[in-house]
Amino acid sequence: MILVNTDYIDGKELNVLSVVKGSIVWSKHIGKDILSGFKTLVGGEIEGYTEMMNEARAIATKRMVNEAEELGADAVVNIRYATSNIMQGAAEVIVYGTAVKYVNK
Repeated sequence: MILVNTDYIDGKELNVLSVVKGSIVWSKHIGKDILSGFKTLVGGEIEGYTEMMNEARAIATKRMVNEAEELGADAVVNIRYATSNIMQGAAEVIVYGTAVKYVNK
């Protein structure tokens, strides 16, 4: 499955199938959340939250790909990510794009 953030794929004519999306609300263990809070006192990257967001994006992307595969898509174009803070230590990640099928393979 090809995933791109452009609305085209070079050399391919595309037939639009549908908008597809994947989302997740993800949080870290309370102990890691407390340790990350201490990190804000001294500054720098909060690695626990970076890891949390990377994991959440990967899961949301996989869910979007699964939805596209169910439609028989060859690719998802025009992919966008959005995040929102649900509560301290938890965030929602949503990814969406347009599932397409190649006209000429």
